[in-house]
Amino acid sequence: MNTTFRIGLKNCSFFARHGVLEAEQQLGQRFFVDVDMHVCAGKALSDDDLDSTVDYGVAFQAIEKIVTQERYQLIEALAYRIGSGLCETFPQIKRVSVTIRKPGAPVPGVLDHAEVCVEYIPE
Repeated sequence: MNTTFRIGLKNCSFFARHGVLEAEQQLGQRFFVDVDMHVCAGKALSDDDLDSTVDYGVAFQAIEKIVTQERYQLIEALAYRIGSGLCETFPQIKRVSVTIRKPGAPVPGVLDHAEVCVEYIPE
């Protein structure tokens, strides 16, 4: 079966200490994560079986662990790590897009947030 479907987790909020500046690493801040997982359907759609799909509760916990227990200077690297970690945990993911928003980005101006999006495709 070549059918795929998308599972999304939107606006997941975590407190963490990512950033280049020492103050960011010491004080920390909120980060917001969106994930779109493109999943090979397998038997999930016909069998209505949780074991045949990506359990988004487990996926959220995996994202939370990476964001809160690992430290990165660049949110690009963090997004890549989330994508690769999800694909390692769930081999049925064929492509994942990870967007990270950083509302407290240290820039000399007024903005809502800085944002990166990384698309990870497992080999």
